[in-house]
Amino acid sequence: MSLRERSPGGAVEAGEDAVAALAEPDGPNRCLSLLPWDRFSAWLHCVCVVGFDLELGQAVEVIYPPHSKLSDKEKTNICYLSFPDSNSGCLGDTQFCFRFRRSPGRKVSLCCFLDQLDRDLPVYLKKDPAYYYGYVYFRQVRDKSLKRGYFQKSLVLISKLPYVHLFRTMLKQIAPEYFEKSEAFLEAVCSDVDRWPPPIPGKILHLPIMGIIMKLRIPTYRDKPGTTPIVQNIHQADAQISVALPTVHEVDLFRCFCPVFFHIQMLWELVLLGEPLVVMAPSPSESSETVLALVSCISPLKYCSDFRPYFTIHDSEFKEYTTRTQAPPSVILGVTNPFFAKTLQHWPHIIRIGDIKLPGDVPKQVKVKKLKNLKTLDSKPGVYTSYKPYLNKDEEIVKQLQKGVQQKRPTEAQSVILRRYFLELTESFIIPLERYVASLMPLQKCISPWKSPPQLRQFSQDDFMKTLEKAGPQLTSGLKGDWIGLYRHFLKSPNFDGWFRSRQKEMTQKLEALHLEALCNEVRKITWFSGVRSILK
Repeated sequence: MSLRERSPGGAVEAGEDAVAALAEPDGPNRCLSLLPWDRFSAWLHCVCVVGFDLELGQAVEVIYPPHSKLSDKEKTNICYLSFPDSNSGCLGDTQFCFRFRRSPGRKVSLCCFLDQLDRDLPVYLKKDPAYYYGYVYFRQVRDKSLKRGYFQKSLVLISKLPYVHLFRTMLKQIAPEYFEKSEAFLEAVCSDVDRWPPPIPGKILHLPIMGIIMKLRIPTYRDKPGTTPIVQNIHQADAQISVALPTVHEVDLFRCFCPVFFHIQMLWELVLLGEPLVVMAPSPSESSETVLALVSCISPLKYCSDFRPYFTIHDSEFKEYTTRTQAPPSVILGVTNPFFAKTLQHWPHIIRIGDIKLPGDVPKQVKVKKLKNLKTLDSKPGVYTSYKPYLNKDEEIVKQLQKGVQQKRPTEAQSVILRRYFLELTESFIIPLERYVASLMPLQKCISPWKSPPQLRQFSQDDFMKTLEKAGPQLTSGLKGDWIGLYRHFLKSPNFDGWFRSRQKEMTQKLEALHLEALCNEVRKITWFSGVRSILK
């Protein structure tokens, strides 16, 4: 279990007062809620409406609340990322999400204190201050009254929170009605959000939105990995409809991996090692869900590289990520434009998927294909790579999932099986590292009030490798293969760097806390002896 991150005392107290003010607007701390939109800002940065203009192309038509700040670069990214590529042919309603870089240097309101809530979140749900998420509900329908012949518009929620399922559910409730009622309805939606309690991990939250109440629980770092406390539906006295969300952030894992589930173990390795990975899909919905599924498959480890659930040729990082003058970066991209099949042909690992449908038949085994076989338009679904997995293939999980399909097991149950498999695989891999890093902590007897806090011992790759013979992953996993080679590769990856920095920070804070405790105990002793002397005199 990870230790809580500590902040300077004053900042923590101010943060807790601010959270209390937001949670109880009529309480004793109400004077701290300085801005009318602080409660809204705890969940969303803003709501955008993106439409299509014949002369300008995609354009942001509305930003709400009106005082919300977006740079020109951010607006441009939102415009292009809020619409499917023209080749996707998305008629009707489509939902997807994207992720983009925030412009640096923006001032924040009182809600910056809400960042202290991050302390209680699992590491994979902590906000990344450098990025925003965009949650999209796109509608395209025929309309002869318009010059273009189609009504095309997107309602987009911009947030720092990675709560995909929550915002997807919210958009399903509000977007269809918004397209009928327009801006007055949007203002009412935002007013509802501005009455929500803060996103406190571990509490059952009731979030009213346009006549319904969404009930949910945000996980905490104390939760046992792989468990999800059930949020019960309770009858509402005021007859409001209640919707209980089983999760705030998880996607339908089996549905996403179904087209390539014969290769899930290899994909887990590629994500764990931070390898450059492209998902080519027919629509933003499929690309975004598959990228999010890939990122989540190494949970409870945090994926520490960049990932873009939906990426277009207009993205501000397009040149940076597609250049051939250097090796592809450690990033997972979800794309739909066939142009990328040519532009990203030099990337080492490409997943090509067709339409994701609820599995009704047993999927056919798709072989790993060579990259040279990837053509621009007519390539079949599959995994295109020359990567050779370090671990032997686990046939049992494939058989278990295949049997589930044959028995028409619900896709939710299949996802639970798959999520548990990934969790056990990741924990088997990370436990030896956790055990070794814990041994770098100085002994309690080394902590003295008369000296500076002792330093952590340096991480030694050779020393760690020696521990694997007796205390390696074989203790918890029956999988055979080149575990040593997998660890050597992992130790060079961004995921190891991010994980180790986090553990280093936690242990350093623990040492400082123990040193402070030793100082306090020494002061108490000196005070006690001084008191005894004065009595004896």
